[in-house]
Amino acid sequence: MDWLKDEIFKPYPELLVFLTVAFGFLLGKIRYKTLALGSVTGCLVAGLLLGAGVDVQINGTVKSLFFIMFLFALGYKVGPQFFRGLKKDGLPQVVNALVVCVTGLLVCWGFATMLGYGPGLSAGLLGGALTQSAVIGVAQDAIGQLPGYGGAKAQSEANLVAIGYAVTYPLGTILCALLLANVIPALLHRDLAKESADLGKELDVPSADPDLGRGYYEDVLRAYTLTHQEYAGQTVARFEAAQHDAGRRVYITRIRRGDELMDGAEETVLRVGDVLAVSALREDLVAFDPETRVGPEADDTALLAYATETLHVVVSAKGQIGRTIAQVRLEPFMAGVFIDKLYRSGAEFPYVLSSTLDRGDTLVLSGPQRLVVGAAKHLGTPVPTSYATDMIWVGLGIFVGGCIGIPALHAGGVPISLSTSGGALIMGLVFGWLRGKYPTFGNVPPGAQWFMDTLGLCMFVAVVGINAGPSFTSGLEQAGLGLVVWGAVATVVPLVVGFLYGHVIQRIRMPLLLGMLAGGQTTTAAIGAINENARSQVPTLGYTVPYAVGNVLLTIWGSVIVLLTH
Repeated sequence: MDWLKDEIFKPYPELLVFLTVAFGFLLGKIRYKTLALGSVTGCLVAGLLLGAGVDVQINGTVKSLFFIMFLFALGYKVGPQFFRGLKKDGLPQVVNALVVCVTGLLVCWGFATMLGYGPGLSAGLLGGALTQSAVIGVAQDAIGQLPGYGGAKAQSEANLVAIGYAVTYPLGTILCALLLANVIPALLHRDLAKESADLGKELDVPSADPDLGRGYYEDVLRAYTLTHQEYAGQTVARFEAAQHDAGRRVYITRIRRGDELMDGAEETVLRVGDVLAVSALREDLVAFDPETRVGPEADDTALLAYATETLHVVVSAKGQIGRTIAQVRLEPFMAGVFIDKLYRSGAEFPYVLSSTLDRGDTLVLSGPQRLVVGAAKHLGTPVPTSYATDMIWVGLGIFVGGCIGIPALHAGGVPISLSTSGGALIMGLVFGWLRGKYPTFGNVPPGAQWFMDTLGLCMFVAVVGINAGPSFTSGLEQAGLGLVVWGAVATVVPLVVGFLYGHVIQRIRMPLLLGMLAGGQTTTAAIGAINENARSQVPTLGYTVPYAVGNVLLTIWGSVIVLLTH
């Protein structure tokens, strides 16, 4: 170890960071059923262990860089859901998340005061018990601004944040998952799977199991040879109008006439012997019975193998906002075009035909390329798939957010500010909301979001762990085993209060309420356990808005708990 420390880690501390991240992700894979240690906690534990052995300090600018990047990405990811939750239909979920978060803060503050914890252990208790990793960085920044906490004292308290978090987080995650997925339904004698299935049928929510598919395809493309006289001599437009009048979506998208392949233009006159490429909803095609009214089915690969496109379109056309899916589907420009999915506020929305379109909704259209592009222009703005990150947007957002966070007010001699990290979080929320509403600029694809969000936080906590490693043993002795017990209580109490409020006062359905509680306490492992026991993705419908609210509030609580206990 001395050779590694002297020859590699001290002269090249960046290598120690990457080694810590590698071991951290390896530890994070330790799993029992749906519960896993997780990459963030794994990196923190790996950092504490390696840091204790090598005693190397990493420059603070490195961890600040990764942390501010993480917070911007976090805000960017949850921004659409956060602001969406402030609307009327999301307010019950926001209120429940507020109850959980405020209760969590009060419980942790009460325990910290009772036990005489300083700001470091208090923040570590809050971050671990409420399973919010961002508390580590925000609390450490806040400790550095406290009067009388300069130099070694500030570093000592900052290290205790990481130690307190590492001690309380694993049990907090396990208790949250067990309580919501198993204990509460069992105590109330509720069948979570049955209730989720019933609610899923009411909401028309399909299965989201990535390993399962449906043998039934709603949109079909078939070929028929025109041999009957009923439609011979009619134009394509007249044929489709007749289907429209009968309440059916049946379209002619392409025609083979001899050796010639033609697009199904509206003015084309149909002739006996033409092979028609018919695009339709399956139920409409069955009702139309083309083999009886058109002619026998044909297997014409060249006719059916035309270019199709799946295109994301942001609804922005004034004439389409507020209309139902059913109304839009009957528009002439939707001939041969089908709506596969609807995304709202950045998350897939399980729509039904009566669902109305909001500004900023994203529709996933599919069909012949020429028809999809035309339909997209009537609905709003098409958004082609891109893997390039708009770094102008990201860099400007972090810079502006950081500048907003710098100014501080003073209360009792204590500077109170968002800090650069808090400013980055707020600006991430705003930029994410703008991107969700007008997604023609500011593209940050999922891969880039993962890098900034997950890896950014893991690199940050790895550095925190390495720097806190040398004081880990003494800090653990100072905290004592009581920290584990009080951390467990601080995990459970907010969930119980939130459940009672949601169940008794708000009267929210059980599957949605359990998802809301997991979101309010930002415990990803809990929503996984709930979905597994529910054998459904329905609880996730209650997760996204509280998760967004919880991420913002619990992150801010990192500064608040420091100010309350210094």
